[in-house]
Amino acid sequence: MKGFLSTLAIAILCIMLLPVFQSCHKYEEFANDPEGNFDALWTIIDQHYCFFEYKDIDWNEVGQRYRAQLLPEMTNEELFDVCAQMLKELKDGHTNLISSWDISRYWIWEQYPENYDERLIDQYYLNFNFRQASGIKYGILSNNIGYMHYGDFGSSIGEGNLDNILAYLASCDGLVIDVRNNGGGYLTNVEKLVARFTTERILAGYISHKTGPGHDEFSEPYAYFFDPAEDTRIKFLKPIVILTNRASYSATNNFVSIMKSISRVRVVGDSTGGGSGMPFTSELPNGWNVRFSACSILDPQGNETEFGTAPSEGCKVDMTIDDIASGRDSILEKAFEVINDMIAAGL
Repeated sequence: MKGFLSTLAIAILCIMLLPVFQSCHKYEEFANDPEGNFDALWTIIDQHYCFFEYKDIDWNEVGQRYRAQLLPEMTNEELFDVCAQMLKELKDGHTNLISSWDISRYWIWEQYPENYDERLIDQYYLNFNFRQASGIKYGILSNNIGYMHYGDFGSSIGEGNLDNILAYLASCDGLVIDVRNNGGGYLTNVEKLVARFTTERILAGYISHKTGPGHDEFSEPYAYFFDPAEDTRIKFLKPIVILTNRASYSATNNFVSIMKSISRVRVVGDSTGGGSGMPFTSELPNGWNVRFSACSILDPQGNETEFGTAPSEGCKVDMTIDDIASGRDSILEKAFEVINDMIAAGL
């Protein structure tokens, strides 16, 4: 954990220093009126957002198009709506405009099948017989495969809780880790969980931060690593399948991209929702806050995962209405097949 926290601290420091870097250039002051607040928002994003080139966004064109909608007498609510619509052009769930009455948002998972039904799992697979600890629901399925659902990386994971969970599941032939509908949380919890499934130090990915206001001004990506849990801690080193859907976002996207690089792990379901940018917050003259992606985190292969991490080859599965009506989770059923294939292959 120490190695990742040091790297994370460096990345956060770089983001915190962005206003300092900006002060080395021309410093702009903006009036507290519709045009001033709009221009402040556009400029903050222009100088600090990290995915313009990757997403091929013409921010100048976007700004001109939405600035033309401004009126001197417009209300704060009307200005908020114009600014919120402009931010949606970034297609980024980490980008929000925050006022006293609303928070703008872009939720990619609204456009895709849900691919998850908690009640179905509880009733037909766990038979309402499960345990819960540290935000993790877990149990042993009838085919002797362990099941864990972690619904929020914002839920703190206790090392003792993980020991108890993995000791309970130790006799299972394989393990399903279900992170469907997990919208993210803390990267420290990602590291703590990954550390229980490896005996070696692994490359977790790369971080690249802004070095100036230009859209292409970034540092060279630098690697960060995760260490295995201490030898006194319980690990699970048998075949593992991660279940994902488009609502697996942010820190969950990071978790999936790292776990996917472990040879005993497969990913089944839909692509994750993405969200690989480390968010940063700034303020407009009228007091509104804007949160946006300011630092890019790449996967262990050096690829951007802002638009999601794909399932393993041959493991893309969707749930249908008929599946749900019959009490069948087709994504979980595919996971059983994959685990059995891995066992047969000696993984």
